[in-house]
Amino acid sequence: MTRTNTSTADAGAPWITRKLGAFVAEHPSAGWPPHVDREAGRTLLNWLGCAIGACRHPAVEAALAAARELAPSAQATVLGRSDRVDIGNAALINGIASHTLDFDDTHLRTIIHPAGPVASAVIALAEHGGMTGRAIIDALILGVDVECRVGNAIYPDHYDRGWHITGSTGMLGAAAACARLLQLDAAHATMALGIAASQPTGVREQFGSMTKALHVGAAARIGLTAALMAKHGYTSSERALEAPRGLVQTFSTKHDWREIEDALGERFEITTNTYKPFACGIVIHPSIDGCIQLRGQKDIAVDAIERVDLIVHPLVLELTGKRAPRRGLEGKFSVYHACATALLFGKAGEAEFSDACVNDVRVIALRDRIHARPDAAMDEDAADVTVLMRDGRSFHQRVEHAIGSLERPMTDADLQQKVHGLVDPVLGAAATTRLIDLCAELAEAPDVRRLIAATRPA
Repeated sequence: MTRTNTSTADAGAPWITRKLGAFVAEHPSAGWPPHVDREAGRTLLNWLGCAIGACRHPAVEAALAAARELAPSAQATVLGRSDRVDIGNAALINGIASHTLDFDDTHLRTIIHPAGPVASAVIALAEHGGMTGRAIIDALILGVDVECRVGNAIYPDHYDRGWHITGSTGMLGAAAACARLLQLDAAHATMALGIAASQPTGVREQFGSMTKALHVGAAARIGLTAALMAKHGYTSSERALEAPRGLVQTFSTKHDWREIEDALGERFEITTNTYKPFACGIVIHPSIDGCIQLRGQKDIAVDAIERVDLIVHPLVLELTGKRAPRRGLEGKFSVYHACATALLFGKAGEAEFSDACVNDVRVIALRDRIHARPDAAMDEDAADVTVLMRDGRSFHQRVEHAIGSLERPMTDADLQQKVHGLVDPVLGAAATTRLIDLCAELAEAPDVRRLIAATRPA
């Protein structure tokens, strides 16, 4: 059989894997301006809040039950619980928990949720290994940088193919961060990235199910395992990322190497991280924001609404076009449900994406009167909302940038309020305040154990 090679692969790609390995191993500790550390702290706090807030979710209970079947040794903590498992399963379960509510951080250029894979692996390894707080912050910043730079190089083509980009780049960030924590040299860090590059995880078909969060936890465990294997001499290709049949060129027809190389070690992607005010897919946030603004500014009686018209970027309907969700997790991918709760309740927190809320007759009745039209001219971070009343009045709100975006970021106070909302029901308000304080002090801490102890219920 004769085959014609129609590949457009770039055989002359730069040595990306080796360059990233050296970057992870050799970049100076705290080798960045103070605002980079600040954003790392915000990223970690948001991750902790999301993970603890979901610690009793059925998805976490099921994953923990499966881990117990393997009889793991007690090496690291399941956040928000008294349970301890081995570090691989701690990375897996905490990663699942951090993404289950879909309330976690977002790198808007790529829609990657950076902290889930990286922090879940880092905290498990650091708890077991007794690494310093400074080492943890360094590892988080460098791991997120690797993860998001690779994402920049392949987005949106890779995502459009159906990959869940958080899972399929997160294992690289986790491997990089754990290689740093383990103090691997450049050669071994390169091997860790190469090992992880053979284990991408996650496709978008799983959105709306528990398995979406598995992608984040699996990426964390894969990256942690890859770094440990590299530490003990396991080898991989030195060109696992960039080779014509390596990860990047297999993943995507777009492979912009400049996105990985430019200003490496000078510009850090964690500084462009954002935090969600609403517990659902990020592309719905502008529409929710518009509905909440209208509800707060106008005399809108929900029962008197004739219809609601949304104009959104096409990606909104591609990702969140579920017209009749049946479960809370599906509601997170329904722009119709999200906007109905925003108009009814003026919020879109975790309670608004429960099974009960998705099946609330009032929500369904309003949801059915909401209509969305895609418009390619709209920015992904924009939405146009018009509410038509039965008496003929109409109200209009356009959102150019949703709250939580880089243009309208959540303040430290906003983020702390969000964490209280997630963690208070698990630990209590005083313990949550203590957790927030310890997170802010982590860079100076001798290890992570006081912070981890603060995540366990009394």
